[in-house]
Amino acid sequence: MKVLVTGAAGFIGSHVAHLLLQRGDTVVGLDNLNDYYDVTLKEARLERLRPWDRFRFVRLDVADQAGMMALFRHSGFDRVIHLAAQAGVRYSIENPHAYVDSNVVGFMNILEGCRHAGVEHLVYASTSSVYGANTAMPFSVHQNVDHPLSMYAATKKANELMAHTYAHLYRLPVTGLRFFTVYGPWGRPDMALFLFTRAILNGEPIDVFNYGNHRRDFTFVDDIAQGVVRSMDQVATSDPEWSGDTPDPATSSAPYRLYNIGNNRPVELMHYIHVLEECLGREADKRMLPMQQGDVPDTWADAEDLVREVGYRPDTPVEEGVRRFVDWYRDYYNV
Repeated sequence: MKVLVTGAAGFIGSHVAHLLLQRGDTVVGLDNLNDYYDVTLKEARLERLRPWDRFRFVRLDVADQAGMMALFRHSGFDRVIHLAAQAGVRYSIENPHAYVDSNVVGFMNILEGCRHAGVEHLVYASTSSVYGANTAMPFSVHQNVDHPLSMYAATKKANELMAHTYAHLYRLPVTGLRFFTVYGPWGRPDMALFLFTRAILNGEPIDVFNYGNHRRDFTFVDDIAQGVVRSMDQVATSDPEWSGDTPDPATSSAPYRLYNIGNNRPVELMHYIHVLEECLGREADKRMLPMQQGDVPDTWADAEDLVREVGYRPDTPVEEGVRRFVDWYRDYYNV
C-alpha cells in the first residue's frame, strides 16, 4: 500500500514509518520539523528512513490547507496514519494557540484530504490524556471522556469528535488510538525518561512530581508501532449493535473505532526511576515536588478491545524497555 505518515520525523512516526517500509509498503513521510525540541534529533530519525527507495519525505505543516490539499490531490494514498501533532500536556498551558493550529486545524485538513481523495482508512493518534478527571480504572474506551484537564487533551478529544463526524457524513473509515505514556529509543527530549537519563548522567537532580506517587501505563514504542500498523490493516467498520439509546463512545453506526494502546500494567513512578538507576548504574538525586497543573495521578489502559478486534497486545516490560532506551541513549550521545 501507499501510506501517508504524518509526523514521520517524530518519535512514534519514525518507528511506524520504519515498520511499514520493512514489510514492503510505500511511505510518504510528512513533517514540518518545527523547533519544539531538538531538530537534529528529528533529522537523525529521518536519516534512518532515507535509504529506503520506497520512502519520500515532504516538509509541510498539516495546518497549511493549500499545501495539504495539493499533497492529497497528487499522491494517491491508500491509507493515512496521522501522528503529527503539537504534543505535551504542560506546554499546552503555556501556548494553547499552538495546539489549536496543529491539532484542530491540522486535523481538519487531514479529514478533508482523506474525504476528497477517497482514502480507504484513516488512523490517527489520540491520547490517554482524554480521560482527564476520570478515576475509574482501568480506563476504558467505553467510558465517556468529557472532563479534560489540559488543552492538549481537549484538542485530542476534539479530534475524536471530528473523526466521528466525517465517518458519519462521508463514510470515511476512521480509527482513533489512545496512546499511554510512550517511551523507548529515539524518544522525545521533553519526556520524563529522556529528562531523567540526561540529568542523572550529568549529576543533576531530577524533578519527581506528585512526590513520586504517580502510576503510569508505560508503553514501549515498538508495541505502539505494531499496534498502529495492525490497526491500519483492520479497516474500521460500523457496529450493527450500536444504539443511540445507549450510545457506546468506542463504536458507532458509522465506520468508527477507538482503541487504547497501553501495556495494561501500570507501574509506580518510583519503580520506573529505580529501573533507570539500575540501567545507568547511578542513583538519582530526587527533588520531590507537588502535582503539576494539568497532570493526572494515574493511567491504566483497558486494551481488551485492541486484543479482541485487532489481535495485538502490547507486552514489553519496563525493565526491558528502559534498558533498550539507555542503550540507545548511550550510543546516540556517545556517553
